[in-house]
Order: sequence, then C-alpha cells, then structure tokens
Amino acid sequence: MEKAEKSLRTLVEKWFAPTPAMPVRITRFSRTSSSARGYICVEASRPAGSFAIFFFRHHDGTWCVFPPEPKRPAMSVS
Repeated sequence: MEKAEKSLRTLVEKWFAPTPAMPVRITRFSRTSSSARGYICVEASRPAGSFAIFFFRHHDGTWCVFPPEPKRPAMSVS
C-alpha cells in the first residue's frame, strides 16, 4: 500500500464517510515530544448512535487503526 493511502484524511473518509449533515470531530489526541508518533480519536454521530475510532501514527508517518509495534532491544556486532 502506498504511503498516500495511509494518510489520516484517507482513513477517516474510508471509515466514517463524513458528509456535511454527518460530520466527524476529533475528540482526543496525543503526541510524544521526542517523536511524531501519537494518536487521534475521531468520533461521529449517526442516527443509530455515535462511535469513535483511534488512529495511531507509525514511525514512517502513516496512520493506522492499530498501534505501532514497540521498539524492541536489539544486539549488534561492531
């Protein structure tokens, strides 16, 4: 999948299909100061009820609905 297909805007449009009559809004967000990683919670109200999805930013700048893998310790030979 190309990086452009993993933009936050593309994912919000895919999962929510917002319209002027049924907009979405950001309800929570967080970002670590040492990196650009973080999350955004997007919420939408529909006739059947409201729902929210968390989107997580990965190390390569893409957004996904699952959090990035934690950085694991590694050994190397110099």
